[in-house]
Amino acid sequence: MDLPVDAPPIRIREVKVLANDWAVLKKTTFDHQRADGRWQTVSRETYDRGNGVTILLVNRSARTVLLTRQFRFPAYVNGVPDGMLIESCAGVLEQVDPVEAIRQEVSEETGYRVEAPRKLFELFMSPGSVTEKVTFFIADYDSSQKAERGGGLEHEGEDIETLELGFEEAWAMVDDGRIIDGKTVILLQHLKIHDSGPMGDS
Repeated sequence: MDLPVDAPPIRIREVKVLANDWAVLKKTTFDHQRADGRWQTVSRETYDRGNGVTILLVNRSARTVLLTRQFRFPAYVNGVPDGMLIESCAGVLEQVDPVEAIRQEVSEETGYRVEAPRKLFELFMSPGSVTEKVTFFIADYDSSQKAERGGGLEHEGEDIETLELGFEEAWAMVDDGRIIDGKTVILLQHLKIHDSGPMGDS
């Protein structure tokens, strides 16, 4: 990977692959020049699962959003009793155009077809250890766009429920802790700020 021109001075000493199954876990030892000019040797682990995409589906006339609900094992082992999280539709960016990737994810997870997803921004979600950068989208939807069953890909172990929630209900679920997924909270907060008109006005 080429470093940007203004990258801090880095000298790589050693890279070890610790795991390479679904994603790649590496331990890298490197020299890093501190702000005062001194060099310091540090080791960091990075988890590389590729980049991601996520989208908030919005029906502004009905004031509803379309979210998903599914079991997340990491959430289960970290204290969510049933492991179920309410989330915006999302997926891994597998070397395809982000717009095409999110359209495919929406179809697989919800059964809806979206024609004009609009990019909002790109964010690192856990930059201390995870390399993933997520591209956020928003798109309008209505019942006429329902074309498939949805539910995710069974051969990948997915069993996804679709939830249609009113704006106020979704925002309340963020406030009271029923929605605790970071990307979903970001998208719902964005909607709350920009919910006054058609998507082109937001």
